[in-house]
Amino acid sequence: MLHRRTLLTLPAAAALATPGLARAQGAWPTRPVRMVVPFPPGGTTDFIARLVGTRLGTVLGQTFVIENRAGAGGTVGSDHVAKSPPDGYAFVVSNIAAHGVGPSVYPTMPYDSVRDFTHVALMAEIPSVLAVNVNSPIRTLADFIAAAKARPGQITVASPGNGTSSHAKQEILKRSAGIDTIHVPYRGSGPMMNDVSAGQVDAMITTLVEAGRNERFRLLAVTAAQRVQGWPNVPTFPELGHPDLVASTWFGLSGPAGLPEPIVTKLNAEVLATLAHPEIAPRLVETGSTPRRMSAAEYTAFIASEVQRWAEVVRAAGIRLG
Repeated sequence: MLHRRTLLTLPAAAALATPGLARAQGAWPTRPVRMVVPFPPGGTTDFIARLVGTRLGTVLGQTFVIENRAGAGGTVGSDHVAKSPPDGYAFVVSNIAAHGVGPSVYPTMPYDSVRDFTHVALMAEIPSVLAVNVNSPIRTLADFIAAAKARPGQITVASPGNGTSSHAKQEILKRSAGIDTIHVPYRGSGPMMNDVSAGQVDAMITTLVEAGRNERFRLLAVTAAQRVQGWPNVPTFPELGHPDLVASTWFGLSGPAGLPEPIVTKLNAEVLATLAHPEIAPRLVETGSTPRRMSAAEYTAFIASEVQRWAEVVRAAGIRLG
């Protein structure tokens, strides 16, 4: 903390140029904080944001206002935050779609996933699942692959949207199993799940939390290295012969580039404390999320590695949007 004498010696021009940043590095937060969810309400991203944001608001003494800004696989809301002032009052739920897969599937991105953000903390990692209608004749992953080989180019597999991680995971499965399925993109998870449950689409790849406790669906395999607590009867892709399909859908908290370090440090600590809180931790486990504590630097490095990983997948699959 700067002493009063030191503050008095600061050039007046500098103080006037960055009044917001000066205040932010002091008693932050002093007003409500916006937490942008770059997808429609009701999905996994929205759930994680509200679960963590509510607790952060309580411990930090200011409301974390959830603001849904959907579009273009999460890039619209993410870009909005990237271009916001780095004063500690605008954050985005950074995620695998907008910050991991998106840079490779969109020919022109409005931001750099690493350079244009201050990545604060990882909040959750949730595996995905291949699921079918509970009344489908497809009962196992082997059945699904057999059906796809018997009817090449006819089995339909839904995802919450073009360029999402679910889309990319479908491409990994196609390559690993040597099958040709049809990708059916939706504008969000809600309509996708309705059509799969109605039998209009054969299968879907979505987060475990969205399909895992829904009696309308049968889970065939999960994209985890080991069977997930709460779903012991659902096999993993690796144990069924597809080791490349280990991939979580991750969610974190990020602000614009240049966020003051005191805010980053404080918020990272509060996010980690929130994830371990006895009222929050069990609810995350119920989603299939595996607790994983990361510093801000570790989360930044993690995102950089994810960008590289999915670039290779997208390039091999030939996914290109726009």
